[in-house]
Amino acid sequence: MLSLREEFLKIGFDLTDQQEEQFKTYFTMLVETNKVMNLTAITEWDDVVMQHFCDSALPCKSVKTLQKALESNDASHPVRLLDVGTGAGFPGIPLKILYPDVEMVLLDSLQKRVKFLNNVIDACHLEKISAVHARAEDGARDANLREGFDLVVSRAVADLPILAEWCLPFVKVGGSFTAYKSRNIEDEESRSIKAIKTLGGAKPFVDFVPLPDTEITRSFVTIRKTKPTPKAYPRKPGMAKKNPL
Repeated sequence: MLSLREEFLKIGFDLTDQQEEQFKTYFTMLVETNKVMNLTAITEWDDVVMQHFCDSALPCKSVKTLQKALESNDASHPVRLLDVGTGAGFPGIPLKILYPDVEMVLLDSLQKRVKFLNNVIDACHLEKISAVHARAEDGARDANLREGFDLVVSRAVADLPILAEWCLPFVKVGGSFTAYKSRNIEDEESRSIKAIKTLGGAKPFVDFVPLPDTEITRSFVTIRKTKPTPKAYPRKPGMAKKNPL
């Protein structure tokens, strides 16, 4: 059985007792709820620690844009972070446990998952975090959310041109969006250039980061927001997948 603290030390985090207990509570709730709701195919302790918890935290010490923003967070000007398509709470809840002062919103399109997330938030005594039930295309039309975040992250399974249309409208000018991707990203990256430019983003920067003691290498694609997203985007639900930019 893997030691949570030892695995997090390998990626640069020295967990407090409180953080360790929060991760254990989260694990228990994830596994128990998964018996009655499809949250994840990964349920064994070692696999959850590596492929969900550590994987969620992996870019925080290796992606400079993300690291700089998270570690410069202060109470008077808190960083606002949005996790789009959070599902069972990845990467948002692990990031919140690690960076408790960051203001966070978890966005998901399924109400029962949002209920689960709220239960985790309560059980782990997390503050300055909320779970919102909405599709990305609808959430980005909300004046309280559109271009309201310093950082947007997503581990959702979708091609980069689609993720860019879902996520960049939420990013403030000067902020950034980081997509968690698999190792092979070259084709997606080349197909995303037009979409990213249209949506107000700069040329993406890719960090390749290995997950310690595994054969897994992650690609983290970071896009800086340089100008406002045109009001026409995102398009109506389903359009980004049906006809990517």
